Amino acid sequence: MTAALTGLVDSHCHLDRIDLKDYPKGLPQLMDATAAAGVSHMLCIGVDLESFPTVKALAEKYPHVHCTVGVHPLYRESRSTHCAELVELAQHPRVVAIGETGLDYFYAKGDTGWQRNSFAEHIAAARETRLPLVIHTRDAREDTISMLRDLGGGKVRGVMHCFTEDLNMAEQAMELGFYISISGIVTFANAESLREVVRALPVERLLIETDAPWLAPVPHRGKQNEPRFVADVARFVADLKQLPATELVAITRNNFFSLFNKAKPV
Repeated sequence: MTAALTGLVDSHCHLDRIDLKDYPKGLPQLMDATAAAGVSHMLCIGVDLESFPTVKALAEKYPHVHCTVGVHPLYRESRSTHCAELVELAQHPRVVAIGETGLDYFYAKGDTGWQRNSFAEHIAAARETRLPLVIHTRDAREDTISMLRDLGGGKVRGVMHCFTEDLNMAEQAMELGFYISISGIVTFANAESLREVVRALPVERLLIETDAPWLAPVPHRGKQNEPRFVADVARFVADLKQLPATELVAITRNNFFSLFNKAKPV
């Protein structure tokens, strides 16, 4: 029998997007199942300003949940994001980061200038608030790094969430003060290149996440993802790093609270 883990942190999930069909008693039942799996803290990610009140309410209700404010780079239909508004919303005590933001040239077709404009506003907000950035990047390595370098001015930090890019990008991001977060994608059969990257990454810059309700790890492929499945990500990454899973959990937990230092453990 696999030993239970405790003190897990899911550094990136979307609690407001989870379908509760398997939990007849609703979100409290999901939270109980998450706690029973050893998850002690979660970061609920904002993806647009329209749903931010719901995300914030979840963080207000549950002391072990913190949240972010931002607009995802594929949510063009969301109203425009401006630095001043992000800064104002980030004053809430449960908001510990700016994002999810970034660049995605894989799914976005045609003009992507609006993505870069939005990303620039988020970077400015991170500089002003001194909060970390939660970055979504796909097929936009050069522009993502150059914007962080040029607009961040050495004064922004954060995390490359659900990382699937190459080691060179990871190293450039870490030079800028960023952490690298690994999701259940690392368990997929076709993800050997990502596994090679994870083996090379320093543990002091690693985070783990689910990105729930998407990207459920093996052995849950085909199911809706949940924060409790971060335990499977932890065990898999620990094997790649040749560490006991308990040690990997402790390291990634410490990394989480070091990066998101506005969040306090409960």
